[in-house]
Formats: sequence, C-alpha cells, structure tokens
Amino acid sequence: MERNLKELISQMTLEEKAGMCSGLDFWHLKGVERLGIPSVMVSDGPHGLRKQDDKADHLGINDSIKAVCFPPAVLSACSFDRDLLETLGETVGDEAQATDLSVVLGPAVNIKRSPLCGRNFEYYSEDPYLAGESAAAFIKGVQSRHVGTSIKHFAANNQEFNRMSASSEVDERTMREIYLPAFETAVKKSKPYTVMCSYNKINGTYASENPWLLTKVLRNEWGFKGYVMSDWGAVNDRVEGLKAGLELEMPSSNGINDAEIVKAVQEGTLDEAILDRAVERILNIVFEYVDNRKEQPLTLEEDHEFAQHVAEESIVLLKNEEKVLPLEKNEKVAFIGGFVKNPRYQGGGSSHVNSFKVTSVWDALTEKENVIYAEGFSSETDVYDEKLAAEAIEAAKQVDKAVVFAGLPESFESEGYDRKHMHLPECQDKLIAEIVKAQPNTIVVLHNGAAVEMPWLKDVKGLVEAYLGGQAVGQAEANILYGNVNPSGKLAETLPIKLEDNPSYLNFGDGDKVEYSEGIFVGYRYYDKKKMEVAFPFGYGLSYTTFEYSNVKTDKDTLTEGETLQVSVDVTNIGDKFGKEIVQLYVADKTEAIRRPEKELKGFEKVALNPGETKRVTFTVDKRSLAWYNTEIQDWYAASGAYELLIAASSQDVRLTKTIQWKSTQVLPLHLHMNSTLGELQADERSRDFGIELKLKMNALFGLGSSEDSTDAVSDEMGDAIAFSIPVRNAVGFGLCTKEELQKKLDELNQK
Repeated sequence: MERNLKELISQMTLEEKAGMCSGLDFWHLKGVERLGIPSVMVSDGPHGLRKQDDKADHLGINDSIKAVCFPPAVLSACSFDRDLLETLGETVGDEAQATDLSVVLGPAVNIKRSPLCGRNFEYYSEDPYLAGESAAAFIKGVQSRHVGTSIKHFAANNQEFNRMSASSEVDERTMREIYLPAFETAVKKSKPYTVMCSYNKINGTYASENPWLLTKVLRNEWGFKGYVMSDWGAVNDRVEGLKAGLELEMPSSNGINDAEIVKAVQEGTLDEAILDRAVERILNIVFEYVDNRKEQPLTLEEDHEFAQHVAEESIVLLKNEEKVLPLEKNEKVAFIGGFVKNPRYQGGGSSHVNSFKVTSVWDALTEKENVIYAEGFSSETDVYDEKLAAEAIEAAKQVDKAVVFAGLPESFESEGYDRKHMHLPECQDKLIAEIVKAQPNTIVVLHNGAAVEMPWLKDVKGLVEAYLGGQAVGQAEANILYGNVNPSGKLAETLPIKLEDNPSYLNFGDGDKVEYSEGIFVGYRYYDKKKMEVAFPFGYGLSYTTFEYSNVKTDKDTLTEGETLQVSVDVTNIGDKFGKEIVQLYVADKTEAIRRPEKELKGFEKVALNPGETKRVTFTVDKRSLAWYNTEIQDWYAASGAYELLIAASSQDVRLTKTIQWKSTQVLPLHLHMNSTLGELQADERSRDFGIELKLKMNALFGLGSSEDSTDAVSDEMGDAIAFSIPVRNAVGFGLCTKEELQKKLDELNQK
C-alpha cells in the first residue's frame, strides 16, 4: 500500500513522534490510533520464537507461548549450508506471521572471542566470513515472509561480564577484519529491517550513542536503510543516541526519555528533522509488516521435523577409531548419562524457547531390545553418585559398545554471565574415565553450547559433537549414531586443548576495559600462526564415507581491480555410502606486506555425493578475498604479489593449492621522514632506488660488504641486514648529504 510517510509524520504532534522512538511496553512498539498507525510486536527468535503475552521479562524467566526450538547457531553454523539456513529463516518467518510478530530479534553474529562467553551458543562462529554468510542466509529467509530481523549485537559484544558497562578496546583494523564483517555481509547481502546495538562501550563510547558505528559505518558505508533499535535497557543518553543513529529505544522508558527528546527539540539542542527521520525509518518497517500481514496456521509438528533435519545436517563426528560408528542394530549397546532421557538442547536467557515437545535419544529408539540405559550422572548437577556410577560401569561391561551422553548443565552457561572454566562437570569426566576402563569401545556424545576440555579424548574411540541440538535433537542423534544419516557437519570454531591456549585468555572477562590485545588473531588465525596443537581444528568433521579432491583450476592466473576469478575443484565420494562434504577455500597472503594470518576462510560449499560420484565445486575470488583493512587509507587493500588459494577439508587439512598473482592499482601514500629507515625506503618501488643509493654509500663508507677491495668487509648479506634499520637522518651525520638536500628528496618522494 502506497503511503506518504512524510505527510503522515507532519500530522503527528512532537510528543507522538518522540513516543514512536521508544517501546509501548516490553515487546510492543507504540502506535498512533488516530492516524492509523498500529502497535506491532517484536520477539526473541534466533532459533525459535519466544512470544510473551502477559508477564514480560527479558531473560526467559517467565513462560512464553509453545513454539519450536530449532538448533541454536552454535550447531546450525556447523552445517555450512546457506540453503538450509535460508529455509530455517523461512520457517521462523512463517511462525512469526502465524503468531503476529513483526520482527524477530536475531540472528546474533558476535564473534566467539573466548570459549567462556556465556552466550556463545547463540553465535555462529569464530570466523567472520562464516558468521556473515550464515546470518545473511537466515535473514533472507525470514524477510522473504515480510517479517523483519534484528541482527545483533552491534558491535564488539563478546562477553557477558559487565556487558552493560564495559568498554571493548579494539583497534580499527581488528574491528574491520574480525568484529564488523559478519554485520557488513548481512547488511549488504540481505538488508535486515533492523539492527540491534549492543550494551557495551566501544573505545569508551556506548554503542547506543556511537555515530561512527551507527551512522558512518552502518549507513554511510554499508547502505543500511532500516532502523536501529537498542538492546533492552542499553540506552545511556537518549538524545545523543538519537543524534548518533539510534532510532528506537527498547523497552519502554515510561515516558522519561520521550520527554528528554521533546525537551531537546523545544530547546533547540536537537534538530526536529533528526526525529522525523527516525520516525520515518521506523514506520517504513512497521508498514512493511502490516501491509503484508498473513494469517496462517502454526505448523508445529512439521517444524519439529525440520528442526530434526537441521540437527542432522549439523552434528559433527569428531572421532571414529576402528569405525566404532555407526552402531549396528544387532549390537548390544549401553546408553549412559542423564542426557539420554533429559537432553540439553538450548541455552538460557532471552532466547529460551518454551518447546511444545522434546525428543530425547531414548524416546527416538523404536527398538530397545539391544539397548540398556544407565543414568550414571545427572544432567543438571555435578555430583558423583557412587551407586549410579557403579550401575553405569556394570552396564558398560555387559555390552559391545557404550555411548556416554555428556555435556554442560544449563547452569553452566547462559546469557548474563560467563563461564569460569572450560571443564565438563567433574562427575562426568570421572565416570567417562571409568567407563573406558570397563568398555574399550566407548563413544561420547556432547551436549554443550561452547568448547569443553576433554581429558579422556585419547581414550575414547568415538566422539560426536551435538552441541545444543534443538528440541528434536534425540531423533537426530539416533539417526547419526545408527547410520540412518551420514554426519556432514564441520566445526564452526576451533576446539582448543585447554582454556589457557585461547588467544584472549589473559584479557577476558574482568575490569571496566577489555583489551582486545590479540588483535586479528582470533580462533584458528591464532592457533595456525602459533603452530599450536588443538583438540580439533576449525572446519573439521568426519563422515562415514571418504572424499577425494582433485583437478584444481583457475580461470586466470592474474587478478586486477574490478575483476573476479573462478577457482574450481573436483570432489569425489570414493567410499561406499552417500555423503555430503563441506569444501572450504582459504586464502594465504604471500606478499609479506603486513603481518596477517596464515590463512583466512573466503569460501565454502556443501556438496552431496553418491558413492563414486564426482561434482565440481566453484568459488569466486575478488579483491576483498585477498585484502586487509588499511587504516591509513580507510579502505581495504591488497598488496601486489602472490596469493595462495587453498582448497581444504578443514583449516588444517589443505588438500590442493593454486598460486595466483594480484596486481593492485591502489597507491598507498608515502610518509617518508628523517627517521624512516633504509629498509622502509627499499620496501616501496617509488623510493627503492634512493634507498639502495643511500645504502651503498653507507656500505662504502663503513666497509660493510659492498667494497670488493676491502679485506675486512663483512658479507653483503650482513651489510644489508645492518643497513635495513638505519634511519635516513644518519646520511646527514655521516656527511653523505646536507639536511636540506635530504629533506628535499624525501618531499619529492612523498609526492609520488
């Protein structure tokens, strides 16, 4: 329906306009009945709707309507499947239409900086490319139903400790390369209707009143057209927030901040045009939903089945020695652990879904003749019960294989607080060690929202990472364990051996300022650079079949500005079972122009293959695939030279490589001065000749390897090494030129 929003806004009073910029209550936006502006409802929903009708709370204390809990992002990201995530978004969008929700508050794309973050289960990955692609697919799906999304939490919100007041101290390059790209990708590709700003400060300025973040980057650079809403209670200064680009405050401030806006306009400290613009942005989204409202049934049973499918596509097989999996129907098996009948399938806090039903792995077993159950330990407490443990150990002795369902109790991780350690409950680790002694064919299935330490890893033959698998997790687990479904998920995060290995270990979770001193070296970028052993690398996952990579090709050997390059590879299923392989493309910068990670993910595709079948997988590479963020020019930059394209099955399993050349037309400004070194001069072709000239003169002056008739001269290599760090000002002191002559030459070079 066509509307003249500016005309509509002109009919609103100042108080009505100010009122539109905050919530009516906890979940509703205000309307203006006399002008036909309705009140609409928003709701949590990254992995299932949490619509509350009466008692409103943010942290999930009160029950919401019955809904479907889909696998949270910690698991769904392991699918590496854009189509699957788009369909998940469509399903959530349909449920939102069925329950009259205008905006789903998600997805959450904050980077997994530390395994300890209590909200990691809501976040996709440690890698910004994977997080961005996953979010873009989900958003596209939801908004195809004319329901909005609110991508969150913008930005650098990577811990729960002091999340409402702490300042994330992050340099701009790190922000641009690690903490902003997932938002950028989603905004540019899928155009979310709304963006939710985070609670924290960024370099001392609250995200809710940060013009660099909300206007310069989000709108001016990325082209965002929707409205920015606050996280619940994230507003510090309402007027400054509105000026910076925060249109909607949630929830209601009981009129207090609305009055501040009115007062600021009346006193002339706030331009009313800024308020009008904010209202227009909000109304655009309100009417997008209202004009496309579609009454439809809530298809809970169908959606439950889809939740199962998402889990099956995402669960990761991490270890399978001696092909201990899949289980055979005629094998006697012991299922051990409280999670067998009481699975942990979602996290706590604002995303907590009131599931209409939950399928445990025990529920999923239609035939239990060859399966026995022993509780062993509770799924909710950390208490080693000698009687339960003894029963479990005895059960393990009586069977061919034992499957221990372990994981983190709900109290261990949630919105609102961070974990203090990476351990499973002590009772679980202790019992797993005892089970292995009694039964060498032991498999562990994990239910956890983030990485855990595994002291028993080398002793178990099988390991399945189910993470938090949504309400249908039990059926998915059963199908994976018994081979009805071939596992195809791969890790969206690195699993370190111990907490202390994590790059943020010394700078996480305390104080008013959080120093992101690890910079761009987050996740596998750090572990690869350090050549550090990990439990399991990023992108890793096994299958019940085997895949072979061959015949890598590019459509050109050299790439220049404005061009794209295609790299393709054959993938063959050389095993005897149908399976799906996730092929990954990494890029390695070989120019040595600046310190960078060993490799970075720049593409992935999931391909389904029958036994003996071959398919060709193709990736597109462009400048951004090669580039790093240069803060001096405020742009993405790739130095001319060689780049390696790595075709891989994980970040540490590179199967094939192809080297290409990049020719940049970007020219970085020269900033040569008296303290610039000879090495700096020689590093740039514009000043190289002058750098070599000075070096040769200095070598000749001091006999550093350049004089053939000098009997005591050091080698050329030593002379070059010594000269590399000499400031050019020394040429004056050594009598090779005057200060004026040197400065004139530097000025000339800086103009090139």
